[in-house]
Formats: sequence, structure tokens, C-alpha cells
Amino acid sequence: MGCSGRISYILGILLFLALVCEARVPGSGAFVRTKGGRFVLNGSPFLFNGFNSYWLMDVASDPSQRYKVTQVLRDAAAAGLSVCRTWAFSDGGGRALQISPGTYDERVFQGLDFAISEARKYGIRLILSFVNNYNDFGGRAQYVQWARNAGVQISNDDDFFTNLVLKGYYKNHIEKVITRFNTITRVAYKDDPTIMAWELMNEPRCQADYSGRTINGWVQEMATHVKSMDRKHLLEIGMEGFYGDTMPERKQINPGYQVGTDFISNNMIKEIDFATIHAYPDIWLSGQNDDAQMAFMQRWMSSHWDDSRRILKKPLVIAEFGKSSKDPGYSLNVRDSFMSTIYRSIYNFARGRGTLGGGLVWQLMAEGMESYYDGYEIVLSQSPSTGGVISQQSHAMTALSHLFSGPHSHPMSHAHGVINRHETLNQAHHRHALHKGKNGHAFRRRHGRKSDP
Repeated sequence: MGCSGRISYILGILLFLALVCEARVPGSGAFVRTKGGRFVLNGSPFLFNGFNSYWLMDVASDPSQRYKVTQVLRDAAAAGLSVCRTWAFSDGGGRALQISPGTYDERVFQGLDFAISEARKYGIRLILSFVNNYNDFGGRAQYVQWARNAGVQISNDDDFFTNLVLKGYYKNHIEKVITRFNTITRVAYKDDPTIMAWELMNEPRCQADYSGRTINGWVQEMATHVKSMDRKHLLEIGMEGFYGDTMPERKQINPGYQVGTDFISNNMIKEIDFATIHAYPDIWLSGQNDDAQMAFMQRWMSSHWDDSRRILKKPLVIAEFGKSSKDPGYSLNVRDSFMSTIYRSIYNFARGRGTLGGGLVWQLMAEGMESYYDGYEIVLSQSPSTGGVISQQSHAMTALSHLFSGPHSHPMSHAHGVINRHETLNQAHHRHALHKGKNGHAFRRRHGRKSDP
């Protein structure tokens, strides 16, 4: 090869690497948007495989432990995972972000700064949740206690959704997070495309009103508040997917009870950009066998996918699912099989004329985090078989994004767009890669499981 040829070759390699880096790093300036019921990025469909790691800020608040955040984000990126959901709250108690209403620990906030910076480095977008429904890391119970300490008359924790003082505390926290200036990236959170979306609350529930109307009013007020400060980022509620009174016939899809949310009316609020569901048949239907739990899981996903497509006309994310080592008969093979089945369903819903954007498994952890284990933990470096299942789904979803991006291709119009019941995700990805070349187109929280109501 002559000198000019070598130079051209080197320049070509450098250009390729630059394009790859730009594609992987959200900091290149593109925000994830929604269009026509789908997620889009730079005008092209954005389908993803993702994960939960709620603990990123908590661990990163101790600089000596930050390597664990780096390890998980690096391993996740290597497995093709591109979206992570995590907490932007820790209210009261030890290592709190918000020590008391409006008073914050800068050290903990810098832990969140670090998590966002590392996510940007590894091309992973974040969904940041503002508050917990449960007592772990404070939650709305901590807000209620703060108000009582200030002399406010509070009946119960459900007053969080209606009391003016409590809503004021929460709005102030939202503003504090959204307007935060990252000490590492030097970018305000509200201007950072590394953040894919905000979440109003992790799994809101209201025992005082099972119809869903109380939470509906709260979502409308808080969603409007978020959008008044930040119209660049997407917003979702954090719901599990329980149906309420809007469509009474849908209540039979619930696992035998209601929790005060209404999947239809709550997500119809125009400021809410996409819907979410969580799925834990092992908890919700703990007395039933694996076949019954899987049958429920399939109905749960199918029903919400159909409602998102036909009624909401908004994207849907399976924002939490997993298999606990505490379940009877658990083994790694059982977990891998369960995840493969769920991933196959996610893929098939995504490839249809629908709205499902991806799934977020609960949850990834680093080595040496045993004190955080909840039964659902996945340590990629210690679970190569599970890592393989995750990687195959990531590749399949990426390949599907490419198919949707093609000028003359729609996966529904070709037989190659389907993963059949006997085909692995890896085989489907290989088939899609061939097609692409042929066409030329480019408590489950910290201290154990959460109990039933």
C-alpha cells in the first residue's frame, strides 16, 4: 500500500471511530423524543434494551466506592444496554440527598453528578426518578413526617398527593434536581441529553382512592410543573400499570386488586410523554405456579401494549421485571429462560405496528454489593449466561431499530421481521443483520422484596 493509500486507510478508520463514539455518547447533543407513538433519536426510531440500578447515586456519594458505578455502566454498555433507570432521591436518614425540606448534602449530589457523567461516558441514557412511594430512601412517608414536624395536620401518607405543604416540598425538590449544575460535566441537568426522562414517582399508590382520580390530579399538577421548567426531556409517571375506573372491564387484567392508579387516564395527560408498566408475577401471584405466573405476565404485557397503541398513542416501556433467587425452584437456568421469554415478547411487540420501546430488567449490581442484594440482582461479571441473554436482546433491538429506519422497510411487511416461538434472539439478530446487508440500510429495593398490599 502506498503512502496516500495508508493515509486514506487511517483517515477512514479515524472517521469510523468518530462516528461510533458520537453514536454511543449521548453528550453529542441529541435528546430522545417521541413521535407517532415511538421513541426517536436524531429523527430515527430508538428501540433499546436497558436496566435498573437504583443505587448509583447512593454508592457514588462515597468517592472510594465510585468504581462500582463505573464497573456496572461499563459492563452494561459492553452488553449493549443503552438505558438505565435510577434514583434522584434519598430523603432523610443516613446518606440523604435531601436532609430536610430544601436542605441538601452537596456530597451526595456530587454522587449523582458522577453517575450522570459516567453514563455519558459509556453512552447510556438515564431515567431519573424524583421520589419513592415506599419508605426506602425516605419516600413520601418522610415528606409526611417533615410536615408533621412543622406542625401541619396530616391524616395519612396519602395526603402527599393533596396537601399543599407536601406538594410544595415535592415541587421544590423537582426544581432542585432539574436545575442542578453538574460539577463534573459542567452542564445543567435540564440541558443534558444523557438524561432521557424524568419520573414523577417510583410506583405511586393511593389507598385513599382506588379509582385513580386522586393520583390523576396530582400527576396533572406535577407534570405541568416539570414541563414549566424543562421541555427538553421526556416525562413519565413511574406506574406499575394497574387499571382503574376509566375502563372497568380492564380491571380483570389486574392481579386481583387495585392500587389507586388508572393506567389509562393517568397516562392520557398530555404532559406525560410515555407510559410504563412493572411486572412481578412472582410477588403479585406468589401462590400460583410458574405457568400461571407466566400466563399473567403475557396478558399484562399484551393488554398494556394494545392500550398504548390504540388509546394512549404513546410509547410504552416495561420499566421493571425480573426473576428472584428467593422464588421456589429458582436456578440460573430458570432465570435465563424467564428473561428470554420476556425479551422475546418485548421484541415481538416492538416489531409490530405498536409502541413498545424496550425493557428495563431489575436490576444490575457490581461485585461486592451484597448488602444491596434483594434476590433480583444480576452481576454481569459473575453471570455469563445471563449476560449472553441480555446481549442477544440488545443486539436484536438495535437491529430492529435499523429495520425501522430503512426507507422502504417495515418489519410487519416482511416475514424476516418476526421472532418465531422456536427461534432464539441471537438467530433473529443474525437474520436481521443479513437483511440489513442485503438491502444496504444502514423490596426489591435495598432491603428485600416489597410485600403485597
